[in-house]
Amino acid sequence: MKIQELEGKAKWLRREVLEMCGRAGTGHVSSAFSCIEIMVALYYGGILCYDPTNPKWDDRDRFIISKGHSGIAVYPILADLGFFPASEKEKFAQDGGILGVHASNNIPGVEATTGSLGHGLGLAAGLALAAKMDAKLHMTFVLLGDGECYEGSVWEAAMFASHHRLNNLVAIVDRNMLCTTDFTENLLQLNPLDEKWYAFGWDVITIDGHSFMQILPKLRRVRSRRSSNPTVIIANTIKGKGISFMENVPLWHAVTPHGEQLEKARKDLR
Repeated sequence: MKIQELEGKAKWLRREVLEMCGRAGTGHVSSAFSCIEIMVALYYGGILCYDPTNPKWDDRDRFIISKGHSGIAVYPILADLGFFPASEKEKFAQDGGILGVHASNNIPGVEATTGSLGHGLGLAAGLALAAKMDAKLHMTFVLLGDGECYEGSVWEAAMFASHHRLNNLVAIVDRNMLCTTDFTENLLQLNPLDEKWYAFGWDVITIDGHSFMQILPKLRRVRSRRSSNPTVIIANTIKGKGISFMENVPLWHAVTPHGEQLEKARKDLR
């Protein structure tokens, strides 16, 4: 897709996520909105290799949403691509549906059950090492929250990946500067985040996580680069991006707009 088409997909995806959460009365809207462009780039920008007719295709790229509470950001994409019927969106967080608030591996196209933060990078590192040992050429991508980087298991996995030279592993940190109740730098300072990853032996790239002009070139280069190090992309984003009253407001973390707020959000996304 061209940049303009990807931007249109991002607008569509934000509206889909909002309506799914609005119907269910639950869901992490603001957390999903900070990584919308990343999701669109991965699935529609020619980055991930996948086959909707064969979700377990052995040569597919693996993508783990470690910040599992943002799983809703990928559900409409998977339905749009044909991994499961679009009717499942109507049953988000409902009895009888397969789509929960957190990503689950019972959903076609979702590699792992996540949401208990700090586990995704370790899973991704294991998958990447297995691919190396089996001489497979597929890549493993993992999306982390920046607040998730408080977890010690993240840095254990980072050290493991560097030691094993997992250059088939790409971590993307959704750097929206917020976690559950406050700004990350108020709760427990993460900066300089890029230097921390570099010290653990990773190649570090920093981008605007809402700019396809920056996202696509960096992601497209990871498959052919010569470095033996794993790569981390620190994507600077805005939590709640696109909804004026939600952007950069900590207490919208797990709150879904309703009533007049829902209508205002819809107008912002037109």
